Amino acid sequence: MSERGAWRWARGAGLVLGAIVLLAARIAGAQMLLVPMDDEQRNHLKAYGLVYNALKDGQKAEWLLNYRGGAFFLPDLPELRRRAALVGVSVEQEDAGSVDAIRREIASGNMDAVPLEKAPKVAIYTPPNSPPWDDAVTLALTYAGIEFAKIWDDQVLDGELSKYDWVHLFHEDFTGQQNKLYLGYRDAPWFIEQRQRALATAQKYNIPGGVPGVKKAVAERIRQYVENGGFLFAMCGATESLDLAIAGKDVDFAGPQVDGSPPDPDADRKFNWSRSFAFKDAHVEGPFVNALSDIDGHQVNVPGRRQPLGTFALFAFAAKFDPVATMLVQDHRNVINDFYGVTTSFTKATLKPGVTVLASEEGAPWVKYIHGDYGKGSWTFLGGHDPEDPQHAIGNAPTDLALHPTSPGYRLILNNVLFPAAKKKPLKT
Repeated sequence: MSERGAWRWARGAGLVLGAIVLLAARIAGAQMLLVPMDDEQRNHLKAYGLVYNALKDGQKAEWLLNYRGGAFFLPDLPELRRRAALVGVSVEQEDAGSVDAIRREIASGNMDAVPLEKAPKVAIYTPPNSPPWDDAVTLALTYAGIEFAKIWDDQVLDGELSKYDWVHLFHEDFTGQQNKLYLGYRDAPWFIEQRQRALATAQKYNIPGGVPGVKKAVAERIRQYVENGGFLFAMCGATESLDLAIAGKDVDFAGPQVDGSPPDPDADRKFNWSRSFAFKDAHVEGPFVNALSDIDGHQVNVPGRRQPLGTFALFAFAAKFDPVATMLVQDHRNVINDFYGVTTSFTKATLKPGVTVLASEEGAPWVKYIHGDYGKGSWTFLGGHDPEDPQHAIGNAPTDLALHPTSPGYRLILNNVLFPAAKKKPLKT
């Protein structure tokens, strides 16, 4: 063989070898880790943390809506396999052929594959010294291994909400009535501390109206945050009280527990419901009724009104046409046991037109889980306090999520943490 011929042969062989290497790399690149979210998953809650932290590390993911309980695709990387094994999350290695088959199945049915591109920055609005009850979202994020910042009134009033993509509200009463806890706990040290802290904030920022004035000012900043593009999630009494405070910015919520004044008999007429997120035409209760309004359907703390718990069903949405609502209801159970809270449910009569109902109890005059857009952002409200402790009371020990790693109720919380990762529009400040 001539020198030129040998060179041509070597060059050709090199090209063939290079093509084989390139093809092998492409095939390897098509391999994926499937994170199942059906009953094959050993730890649904930590699976959300696995996906979140992969996004945080710069990896891409896909949320496979309505496929195997809302499964995820992650790149098949050794470090992700090791991390999954370490935290007890079930994963399945899928080769290129299996990945293609899954994609064809998703394309042919009521399913969709939504890219997740960036881990949202998360904050929880929670008091510096927590009251004697826990917060389900704090428990969920901590157990899942999802990092979050803690913020309170000072940070909100200083304009720091714009630092975060997703904000959860601790069970605060934004009307300033402290969830009517003065009826039974007015002499408790933690209650006194809460009130004194809010009064100090009012003085610091020169806000009139005492505790209600501070909380309404904070509620207004939260409203602006959502209007400007933020994602808001709230549970329990924060849902109802936030809308009351926003719509009732001219209503005196103080009552005799603060300044000795009688309740305002014309309070219901002073609300501007065009400003609220979810509710309209609510009736506000007086200061000595242990409920804020008739928004809550279960009235758990009012003798003679308390309604029994049932179950609620998640709505089935068209994944390709309504991906946001579909993301929010991904679960391995369609029917979930209900659980009480200061606000357990939302009466249908008080829902604004256009609110998306995500879950409700069949035949009941209330719903459990709702969502809507507001300005450039969105909000999601889930009634109840703790999905794994239906009767949770003040002073009870926090729920140990290691005992509930597959909790379908806690999954609803964690759906809310991840869905902003699928939104490509930037947070406007």
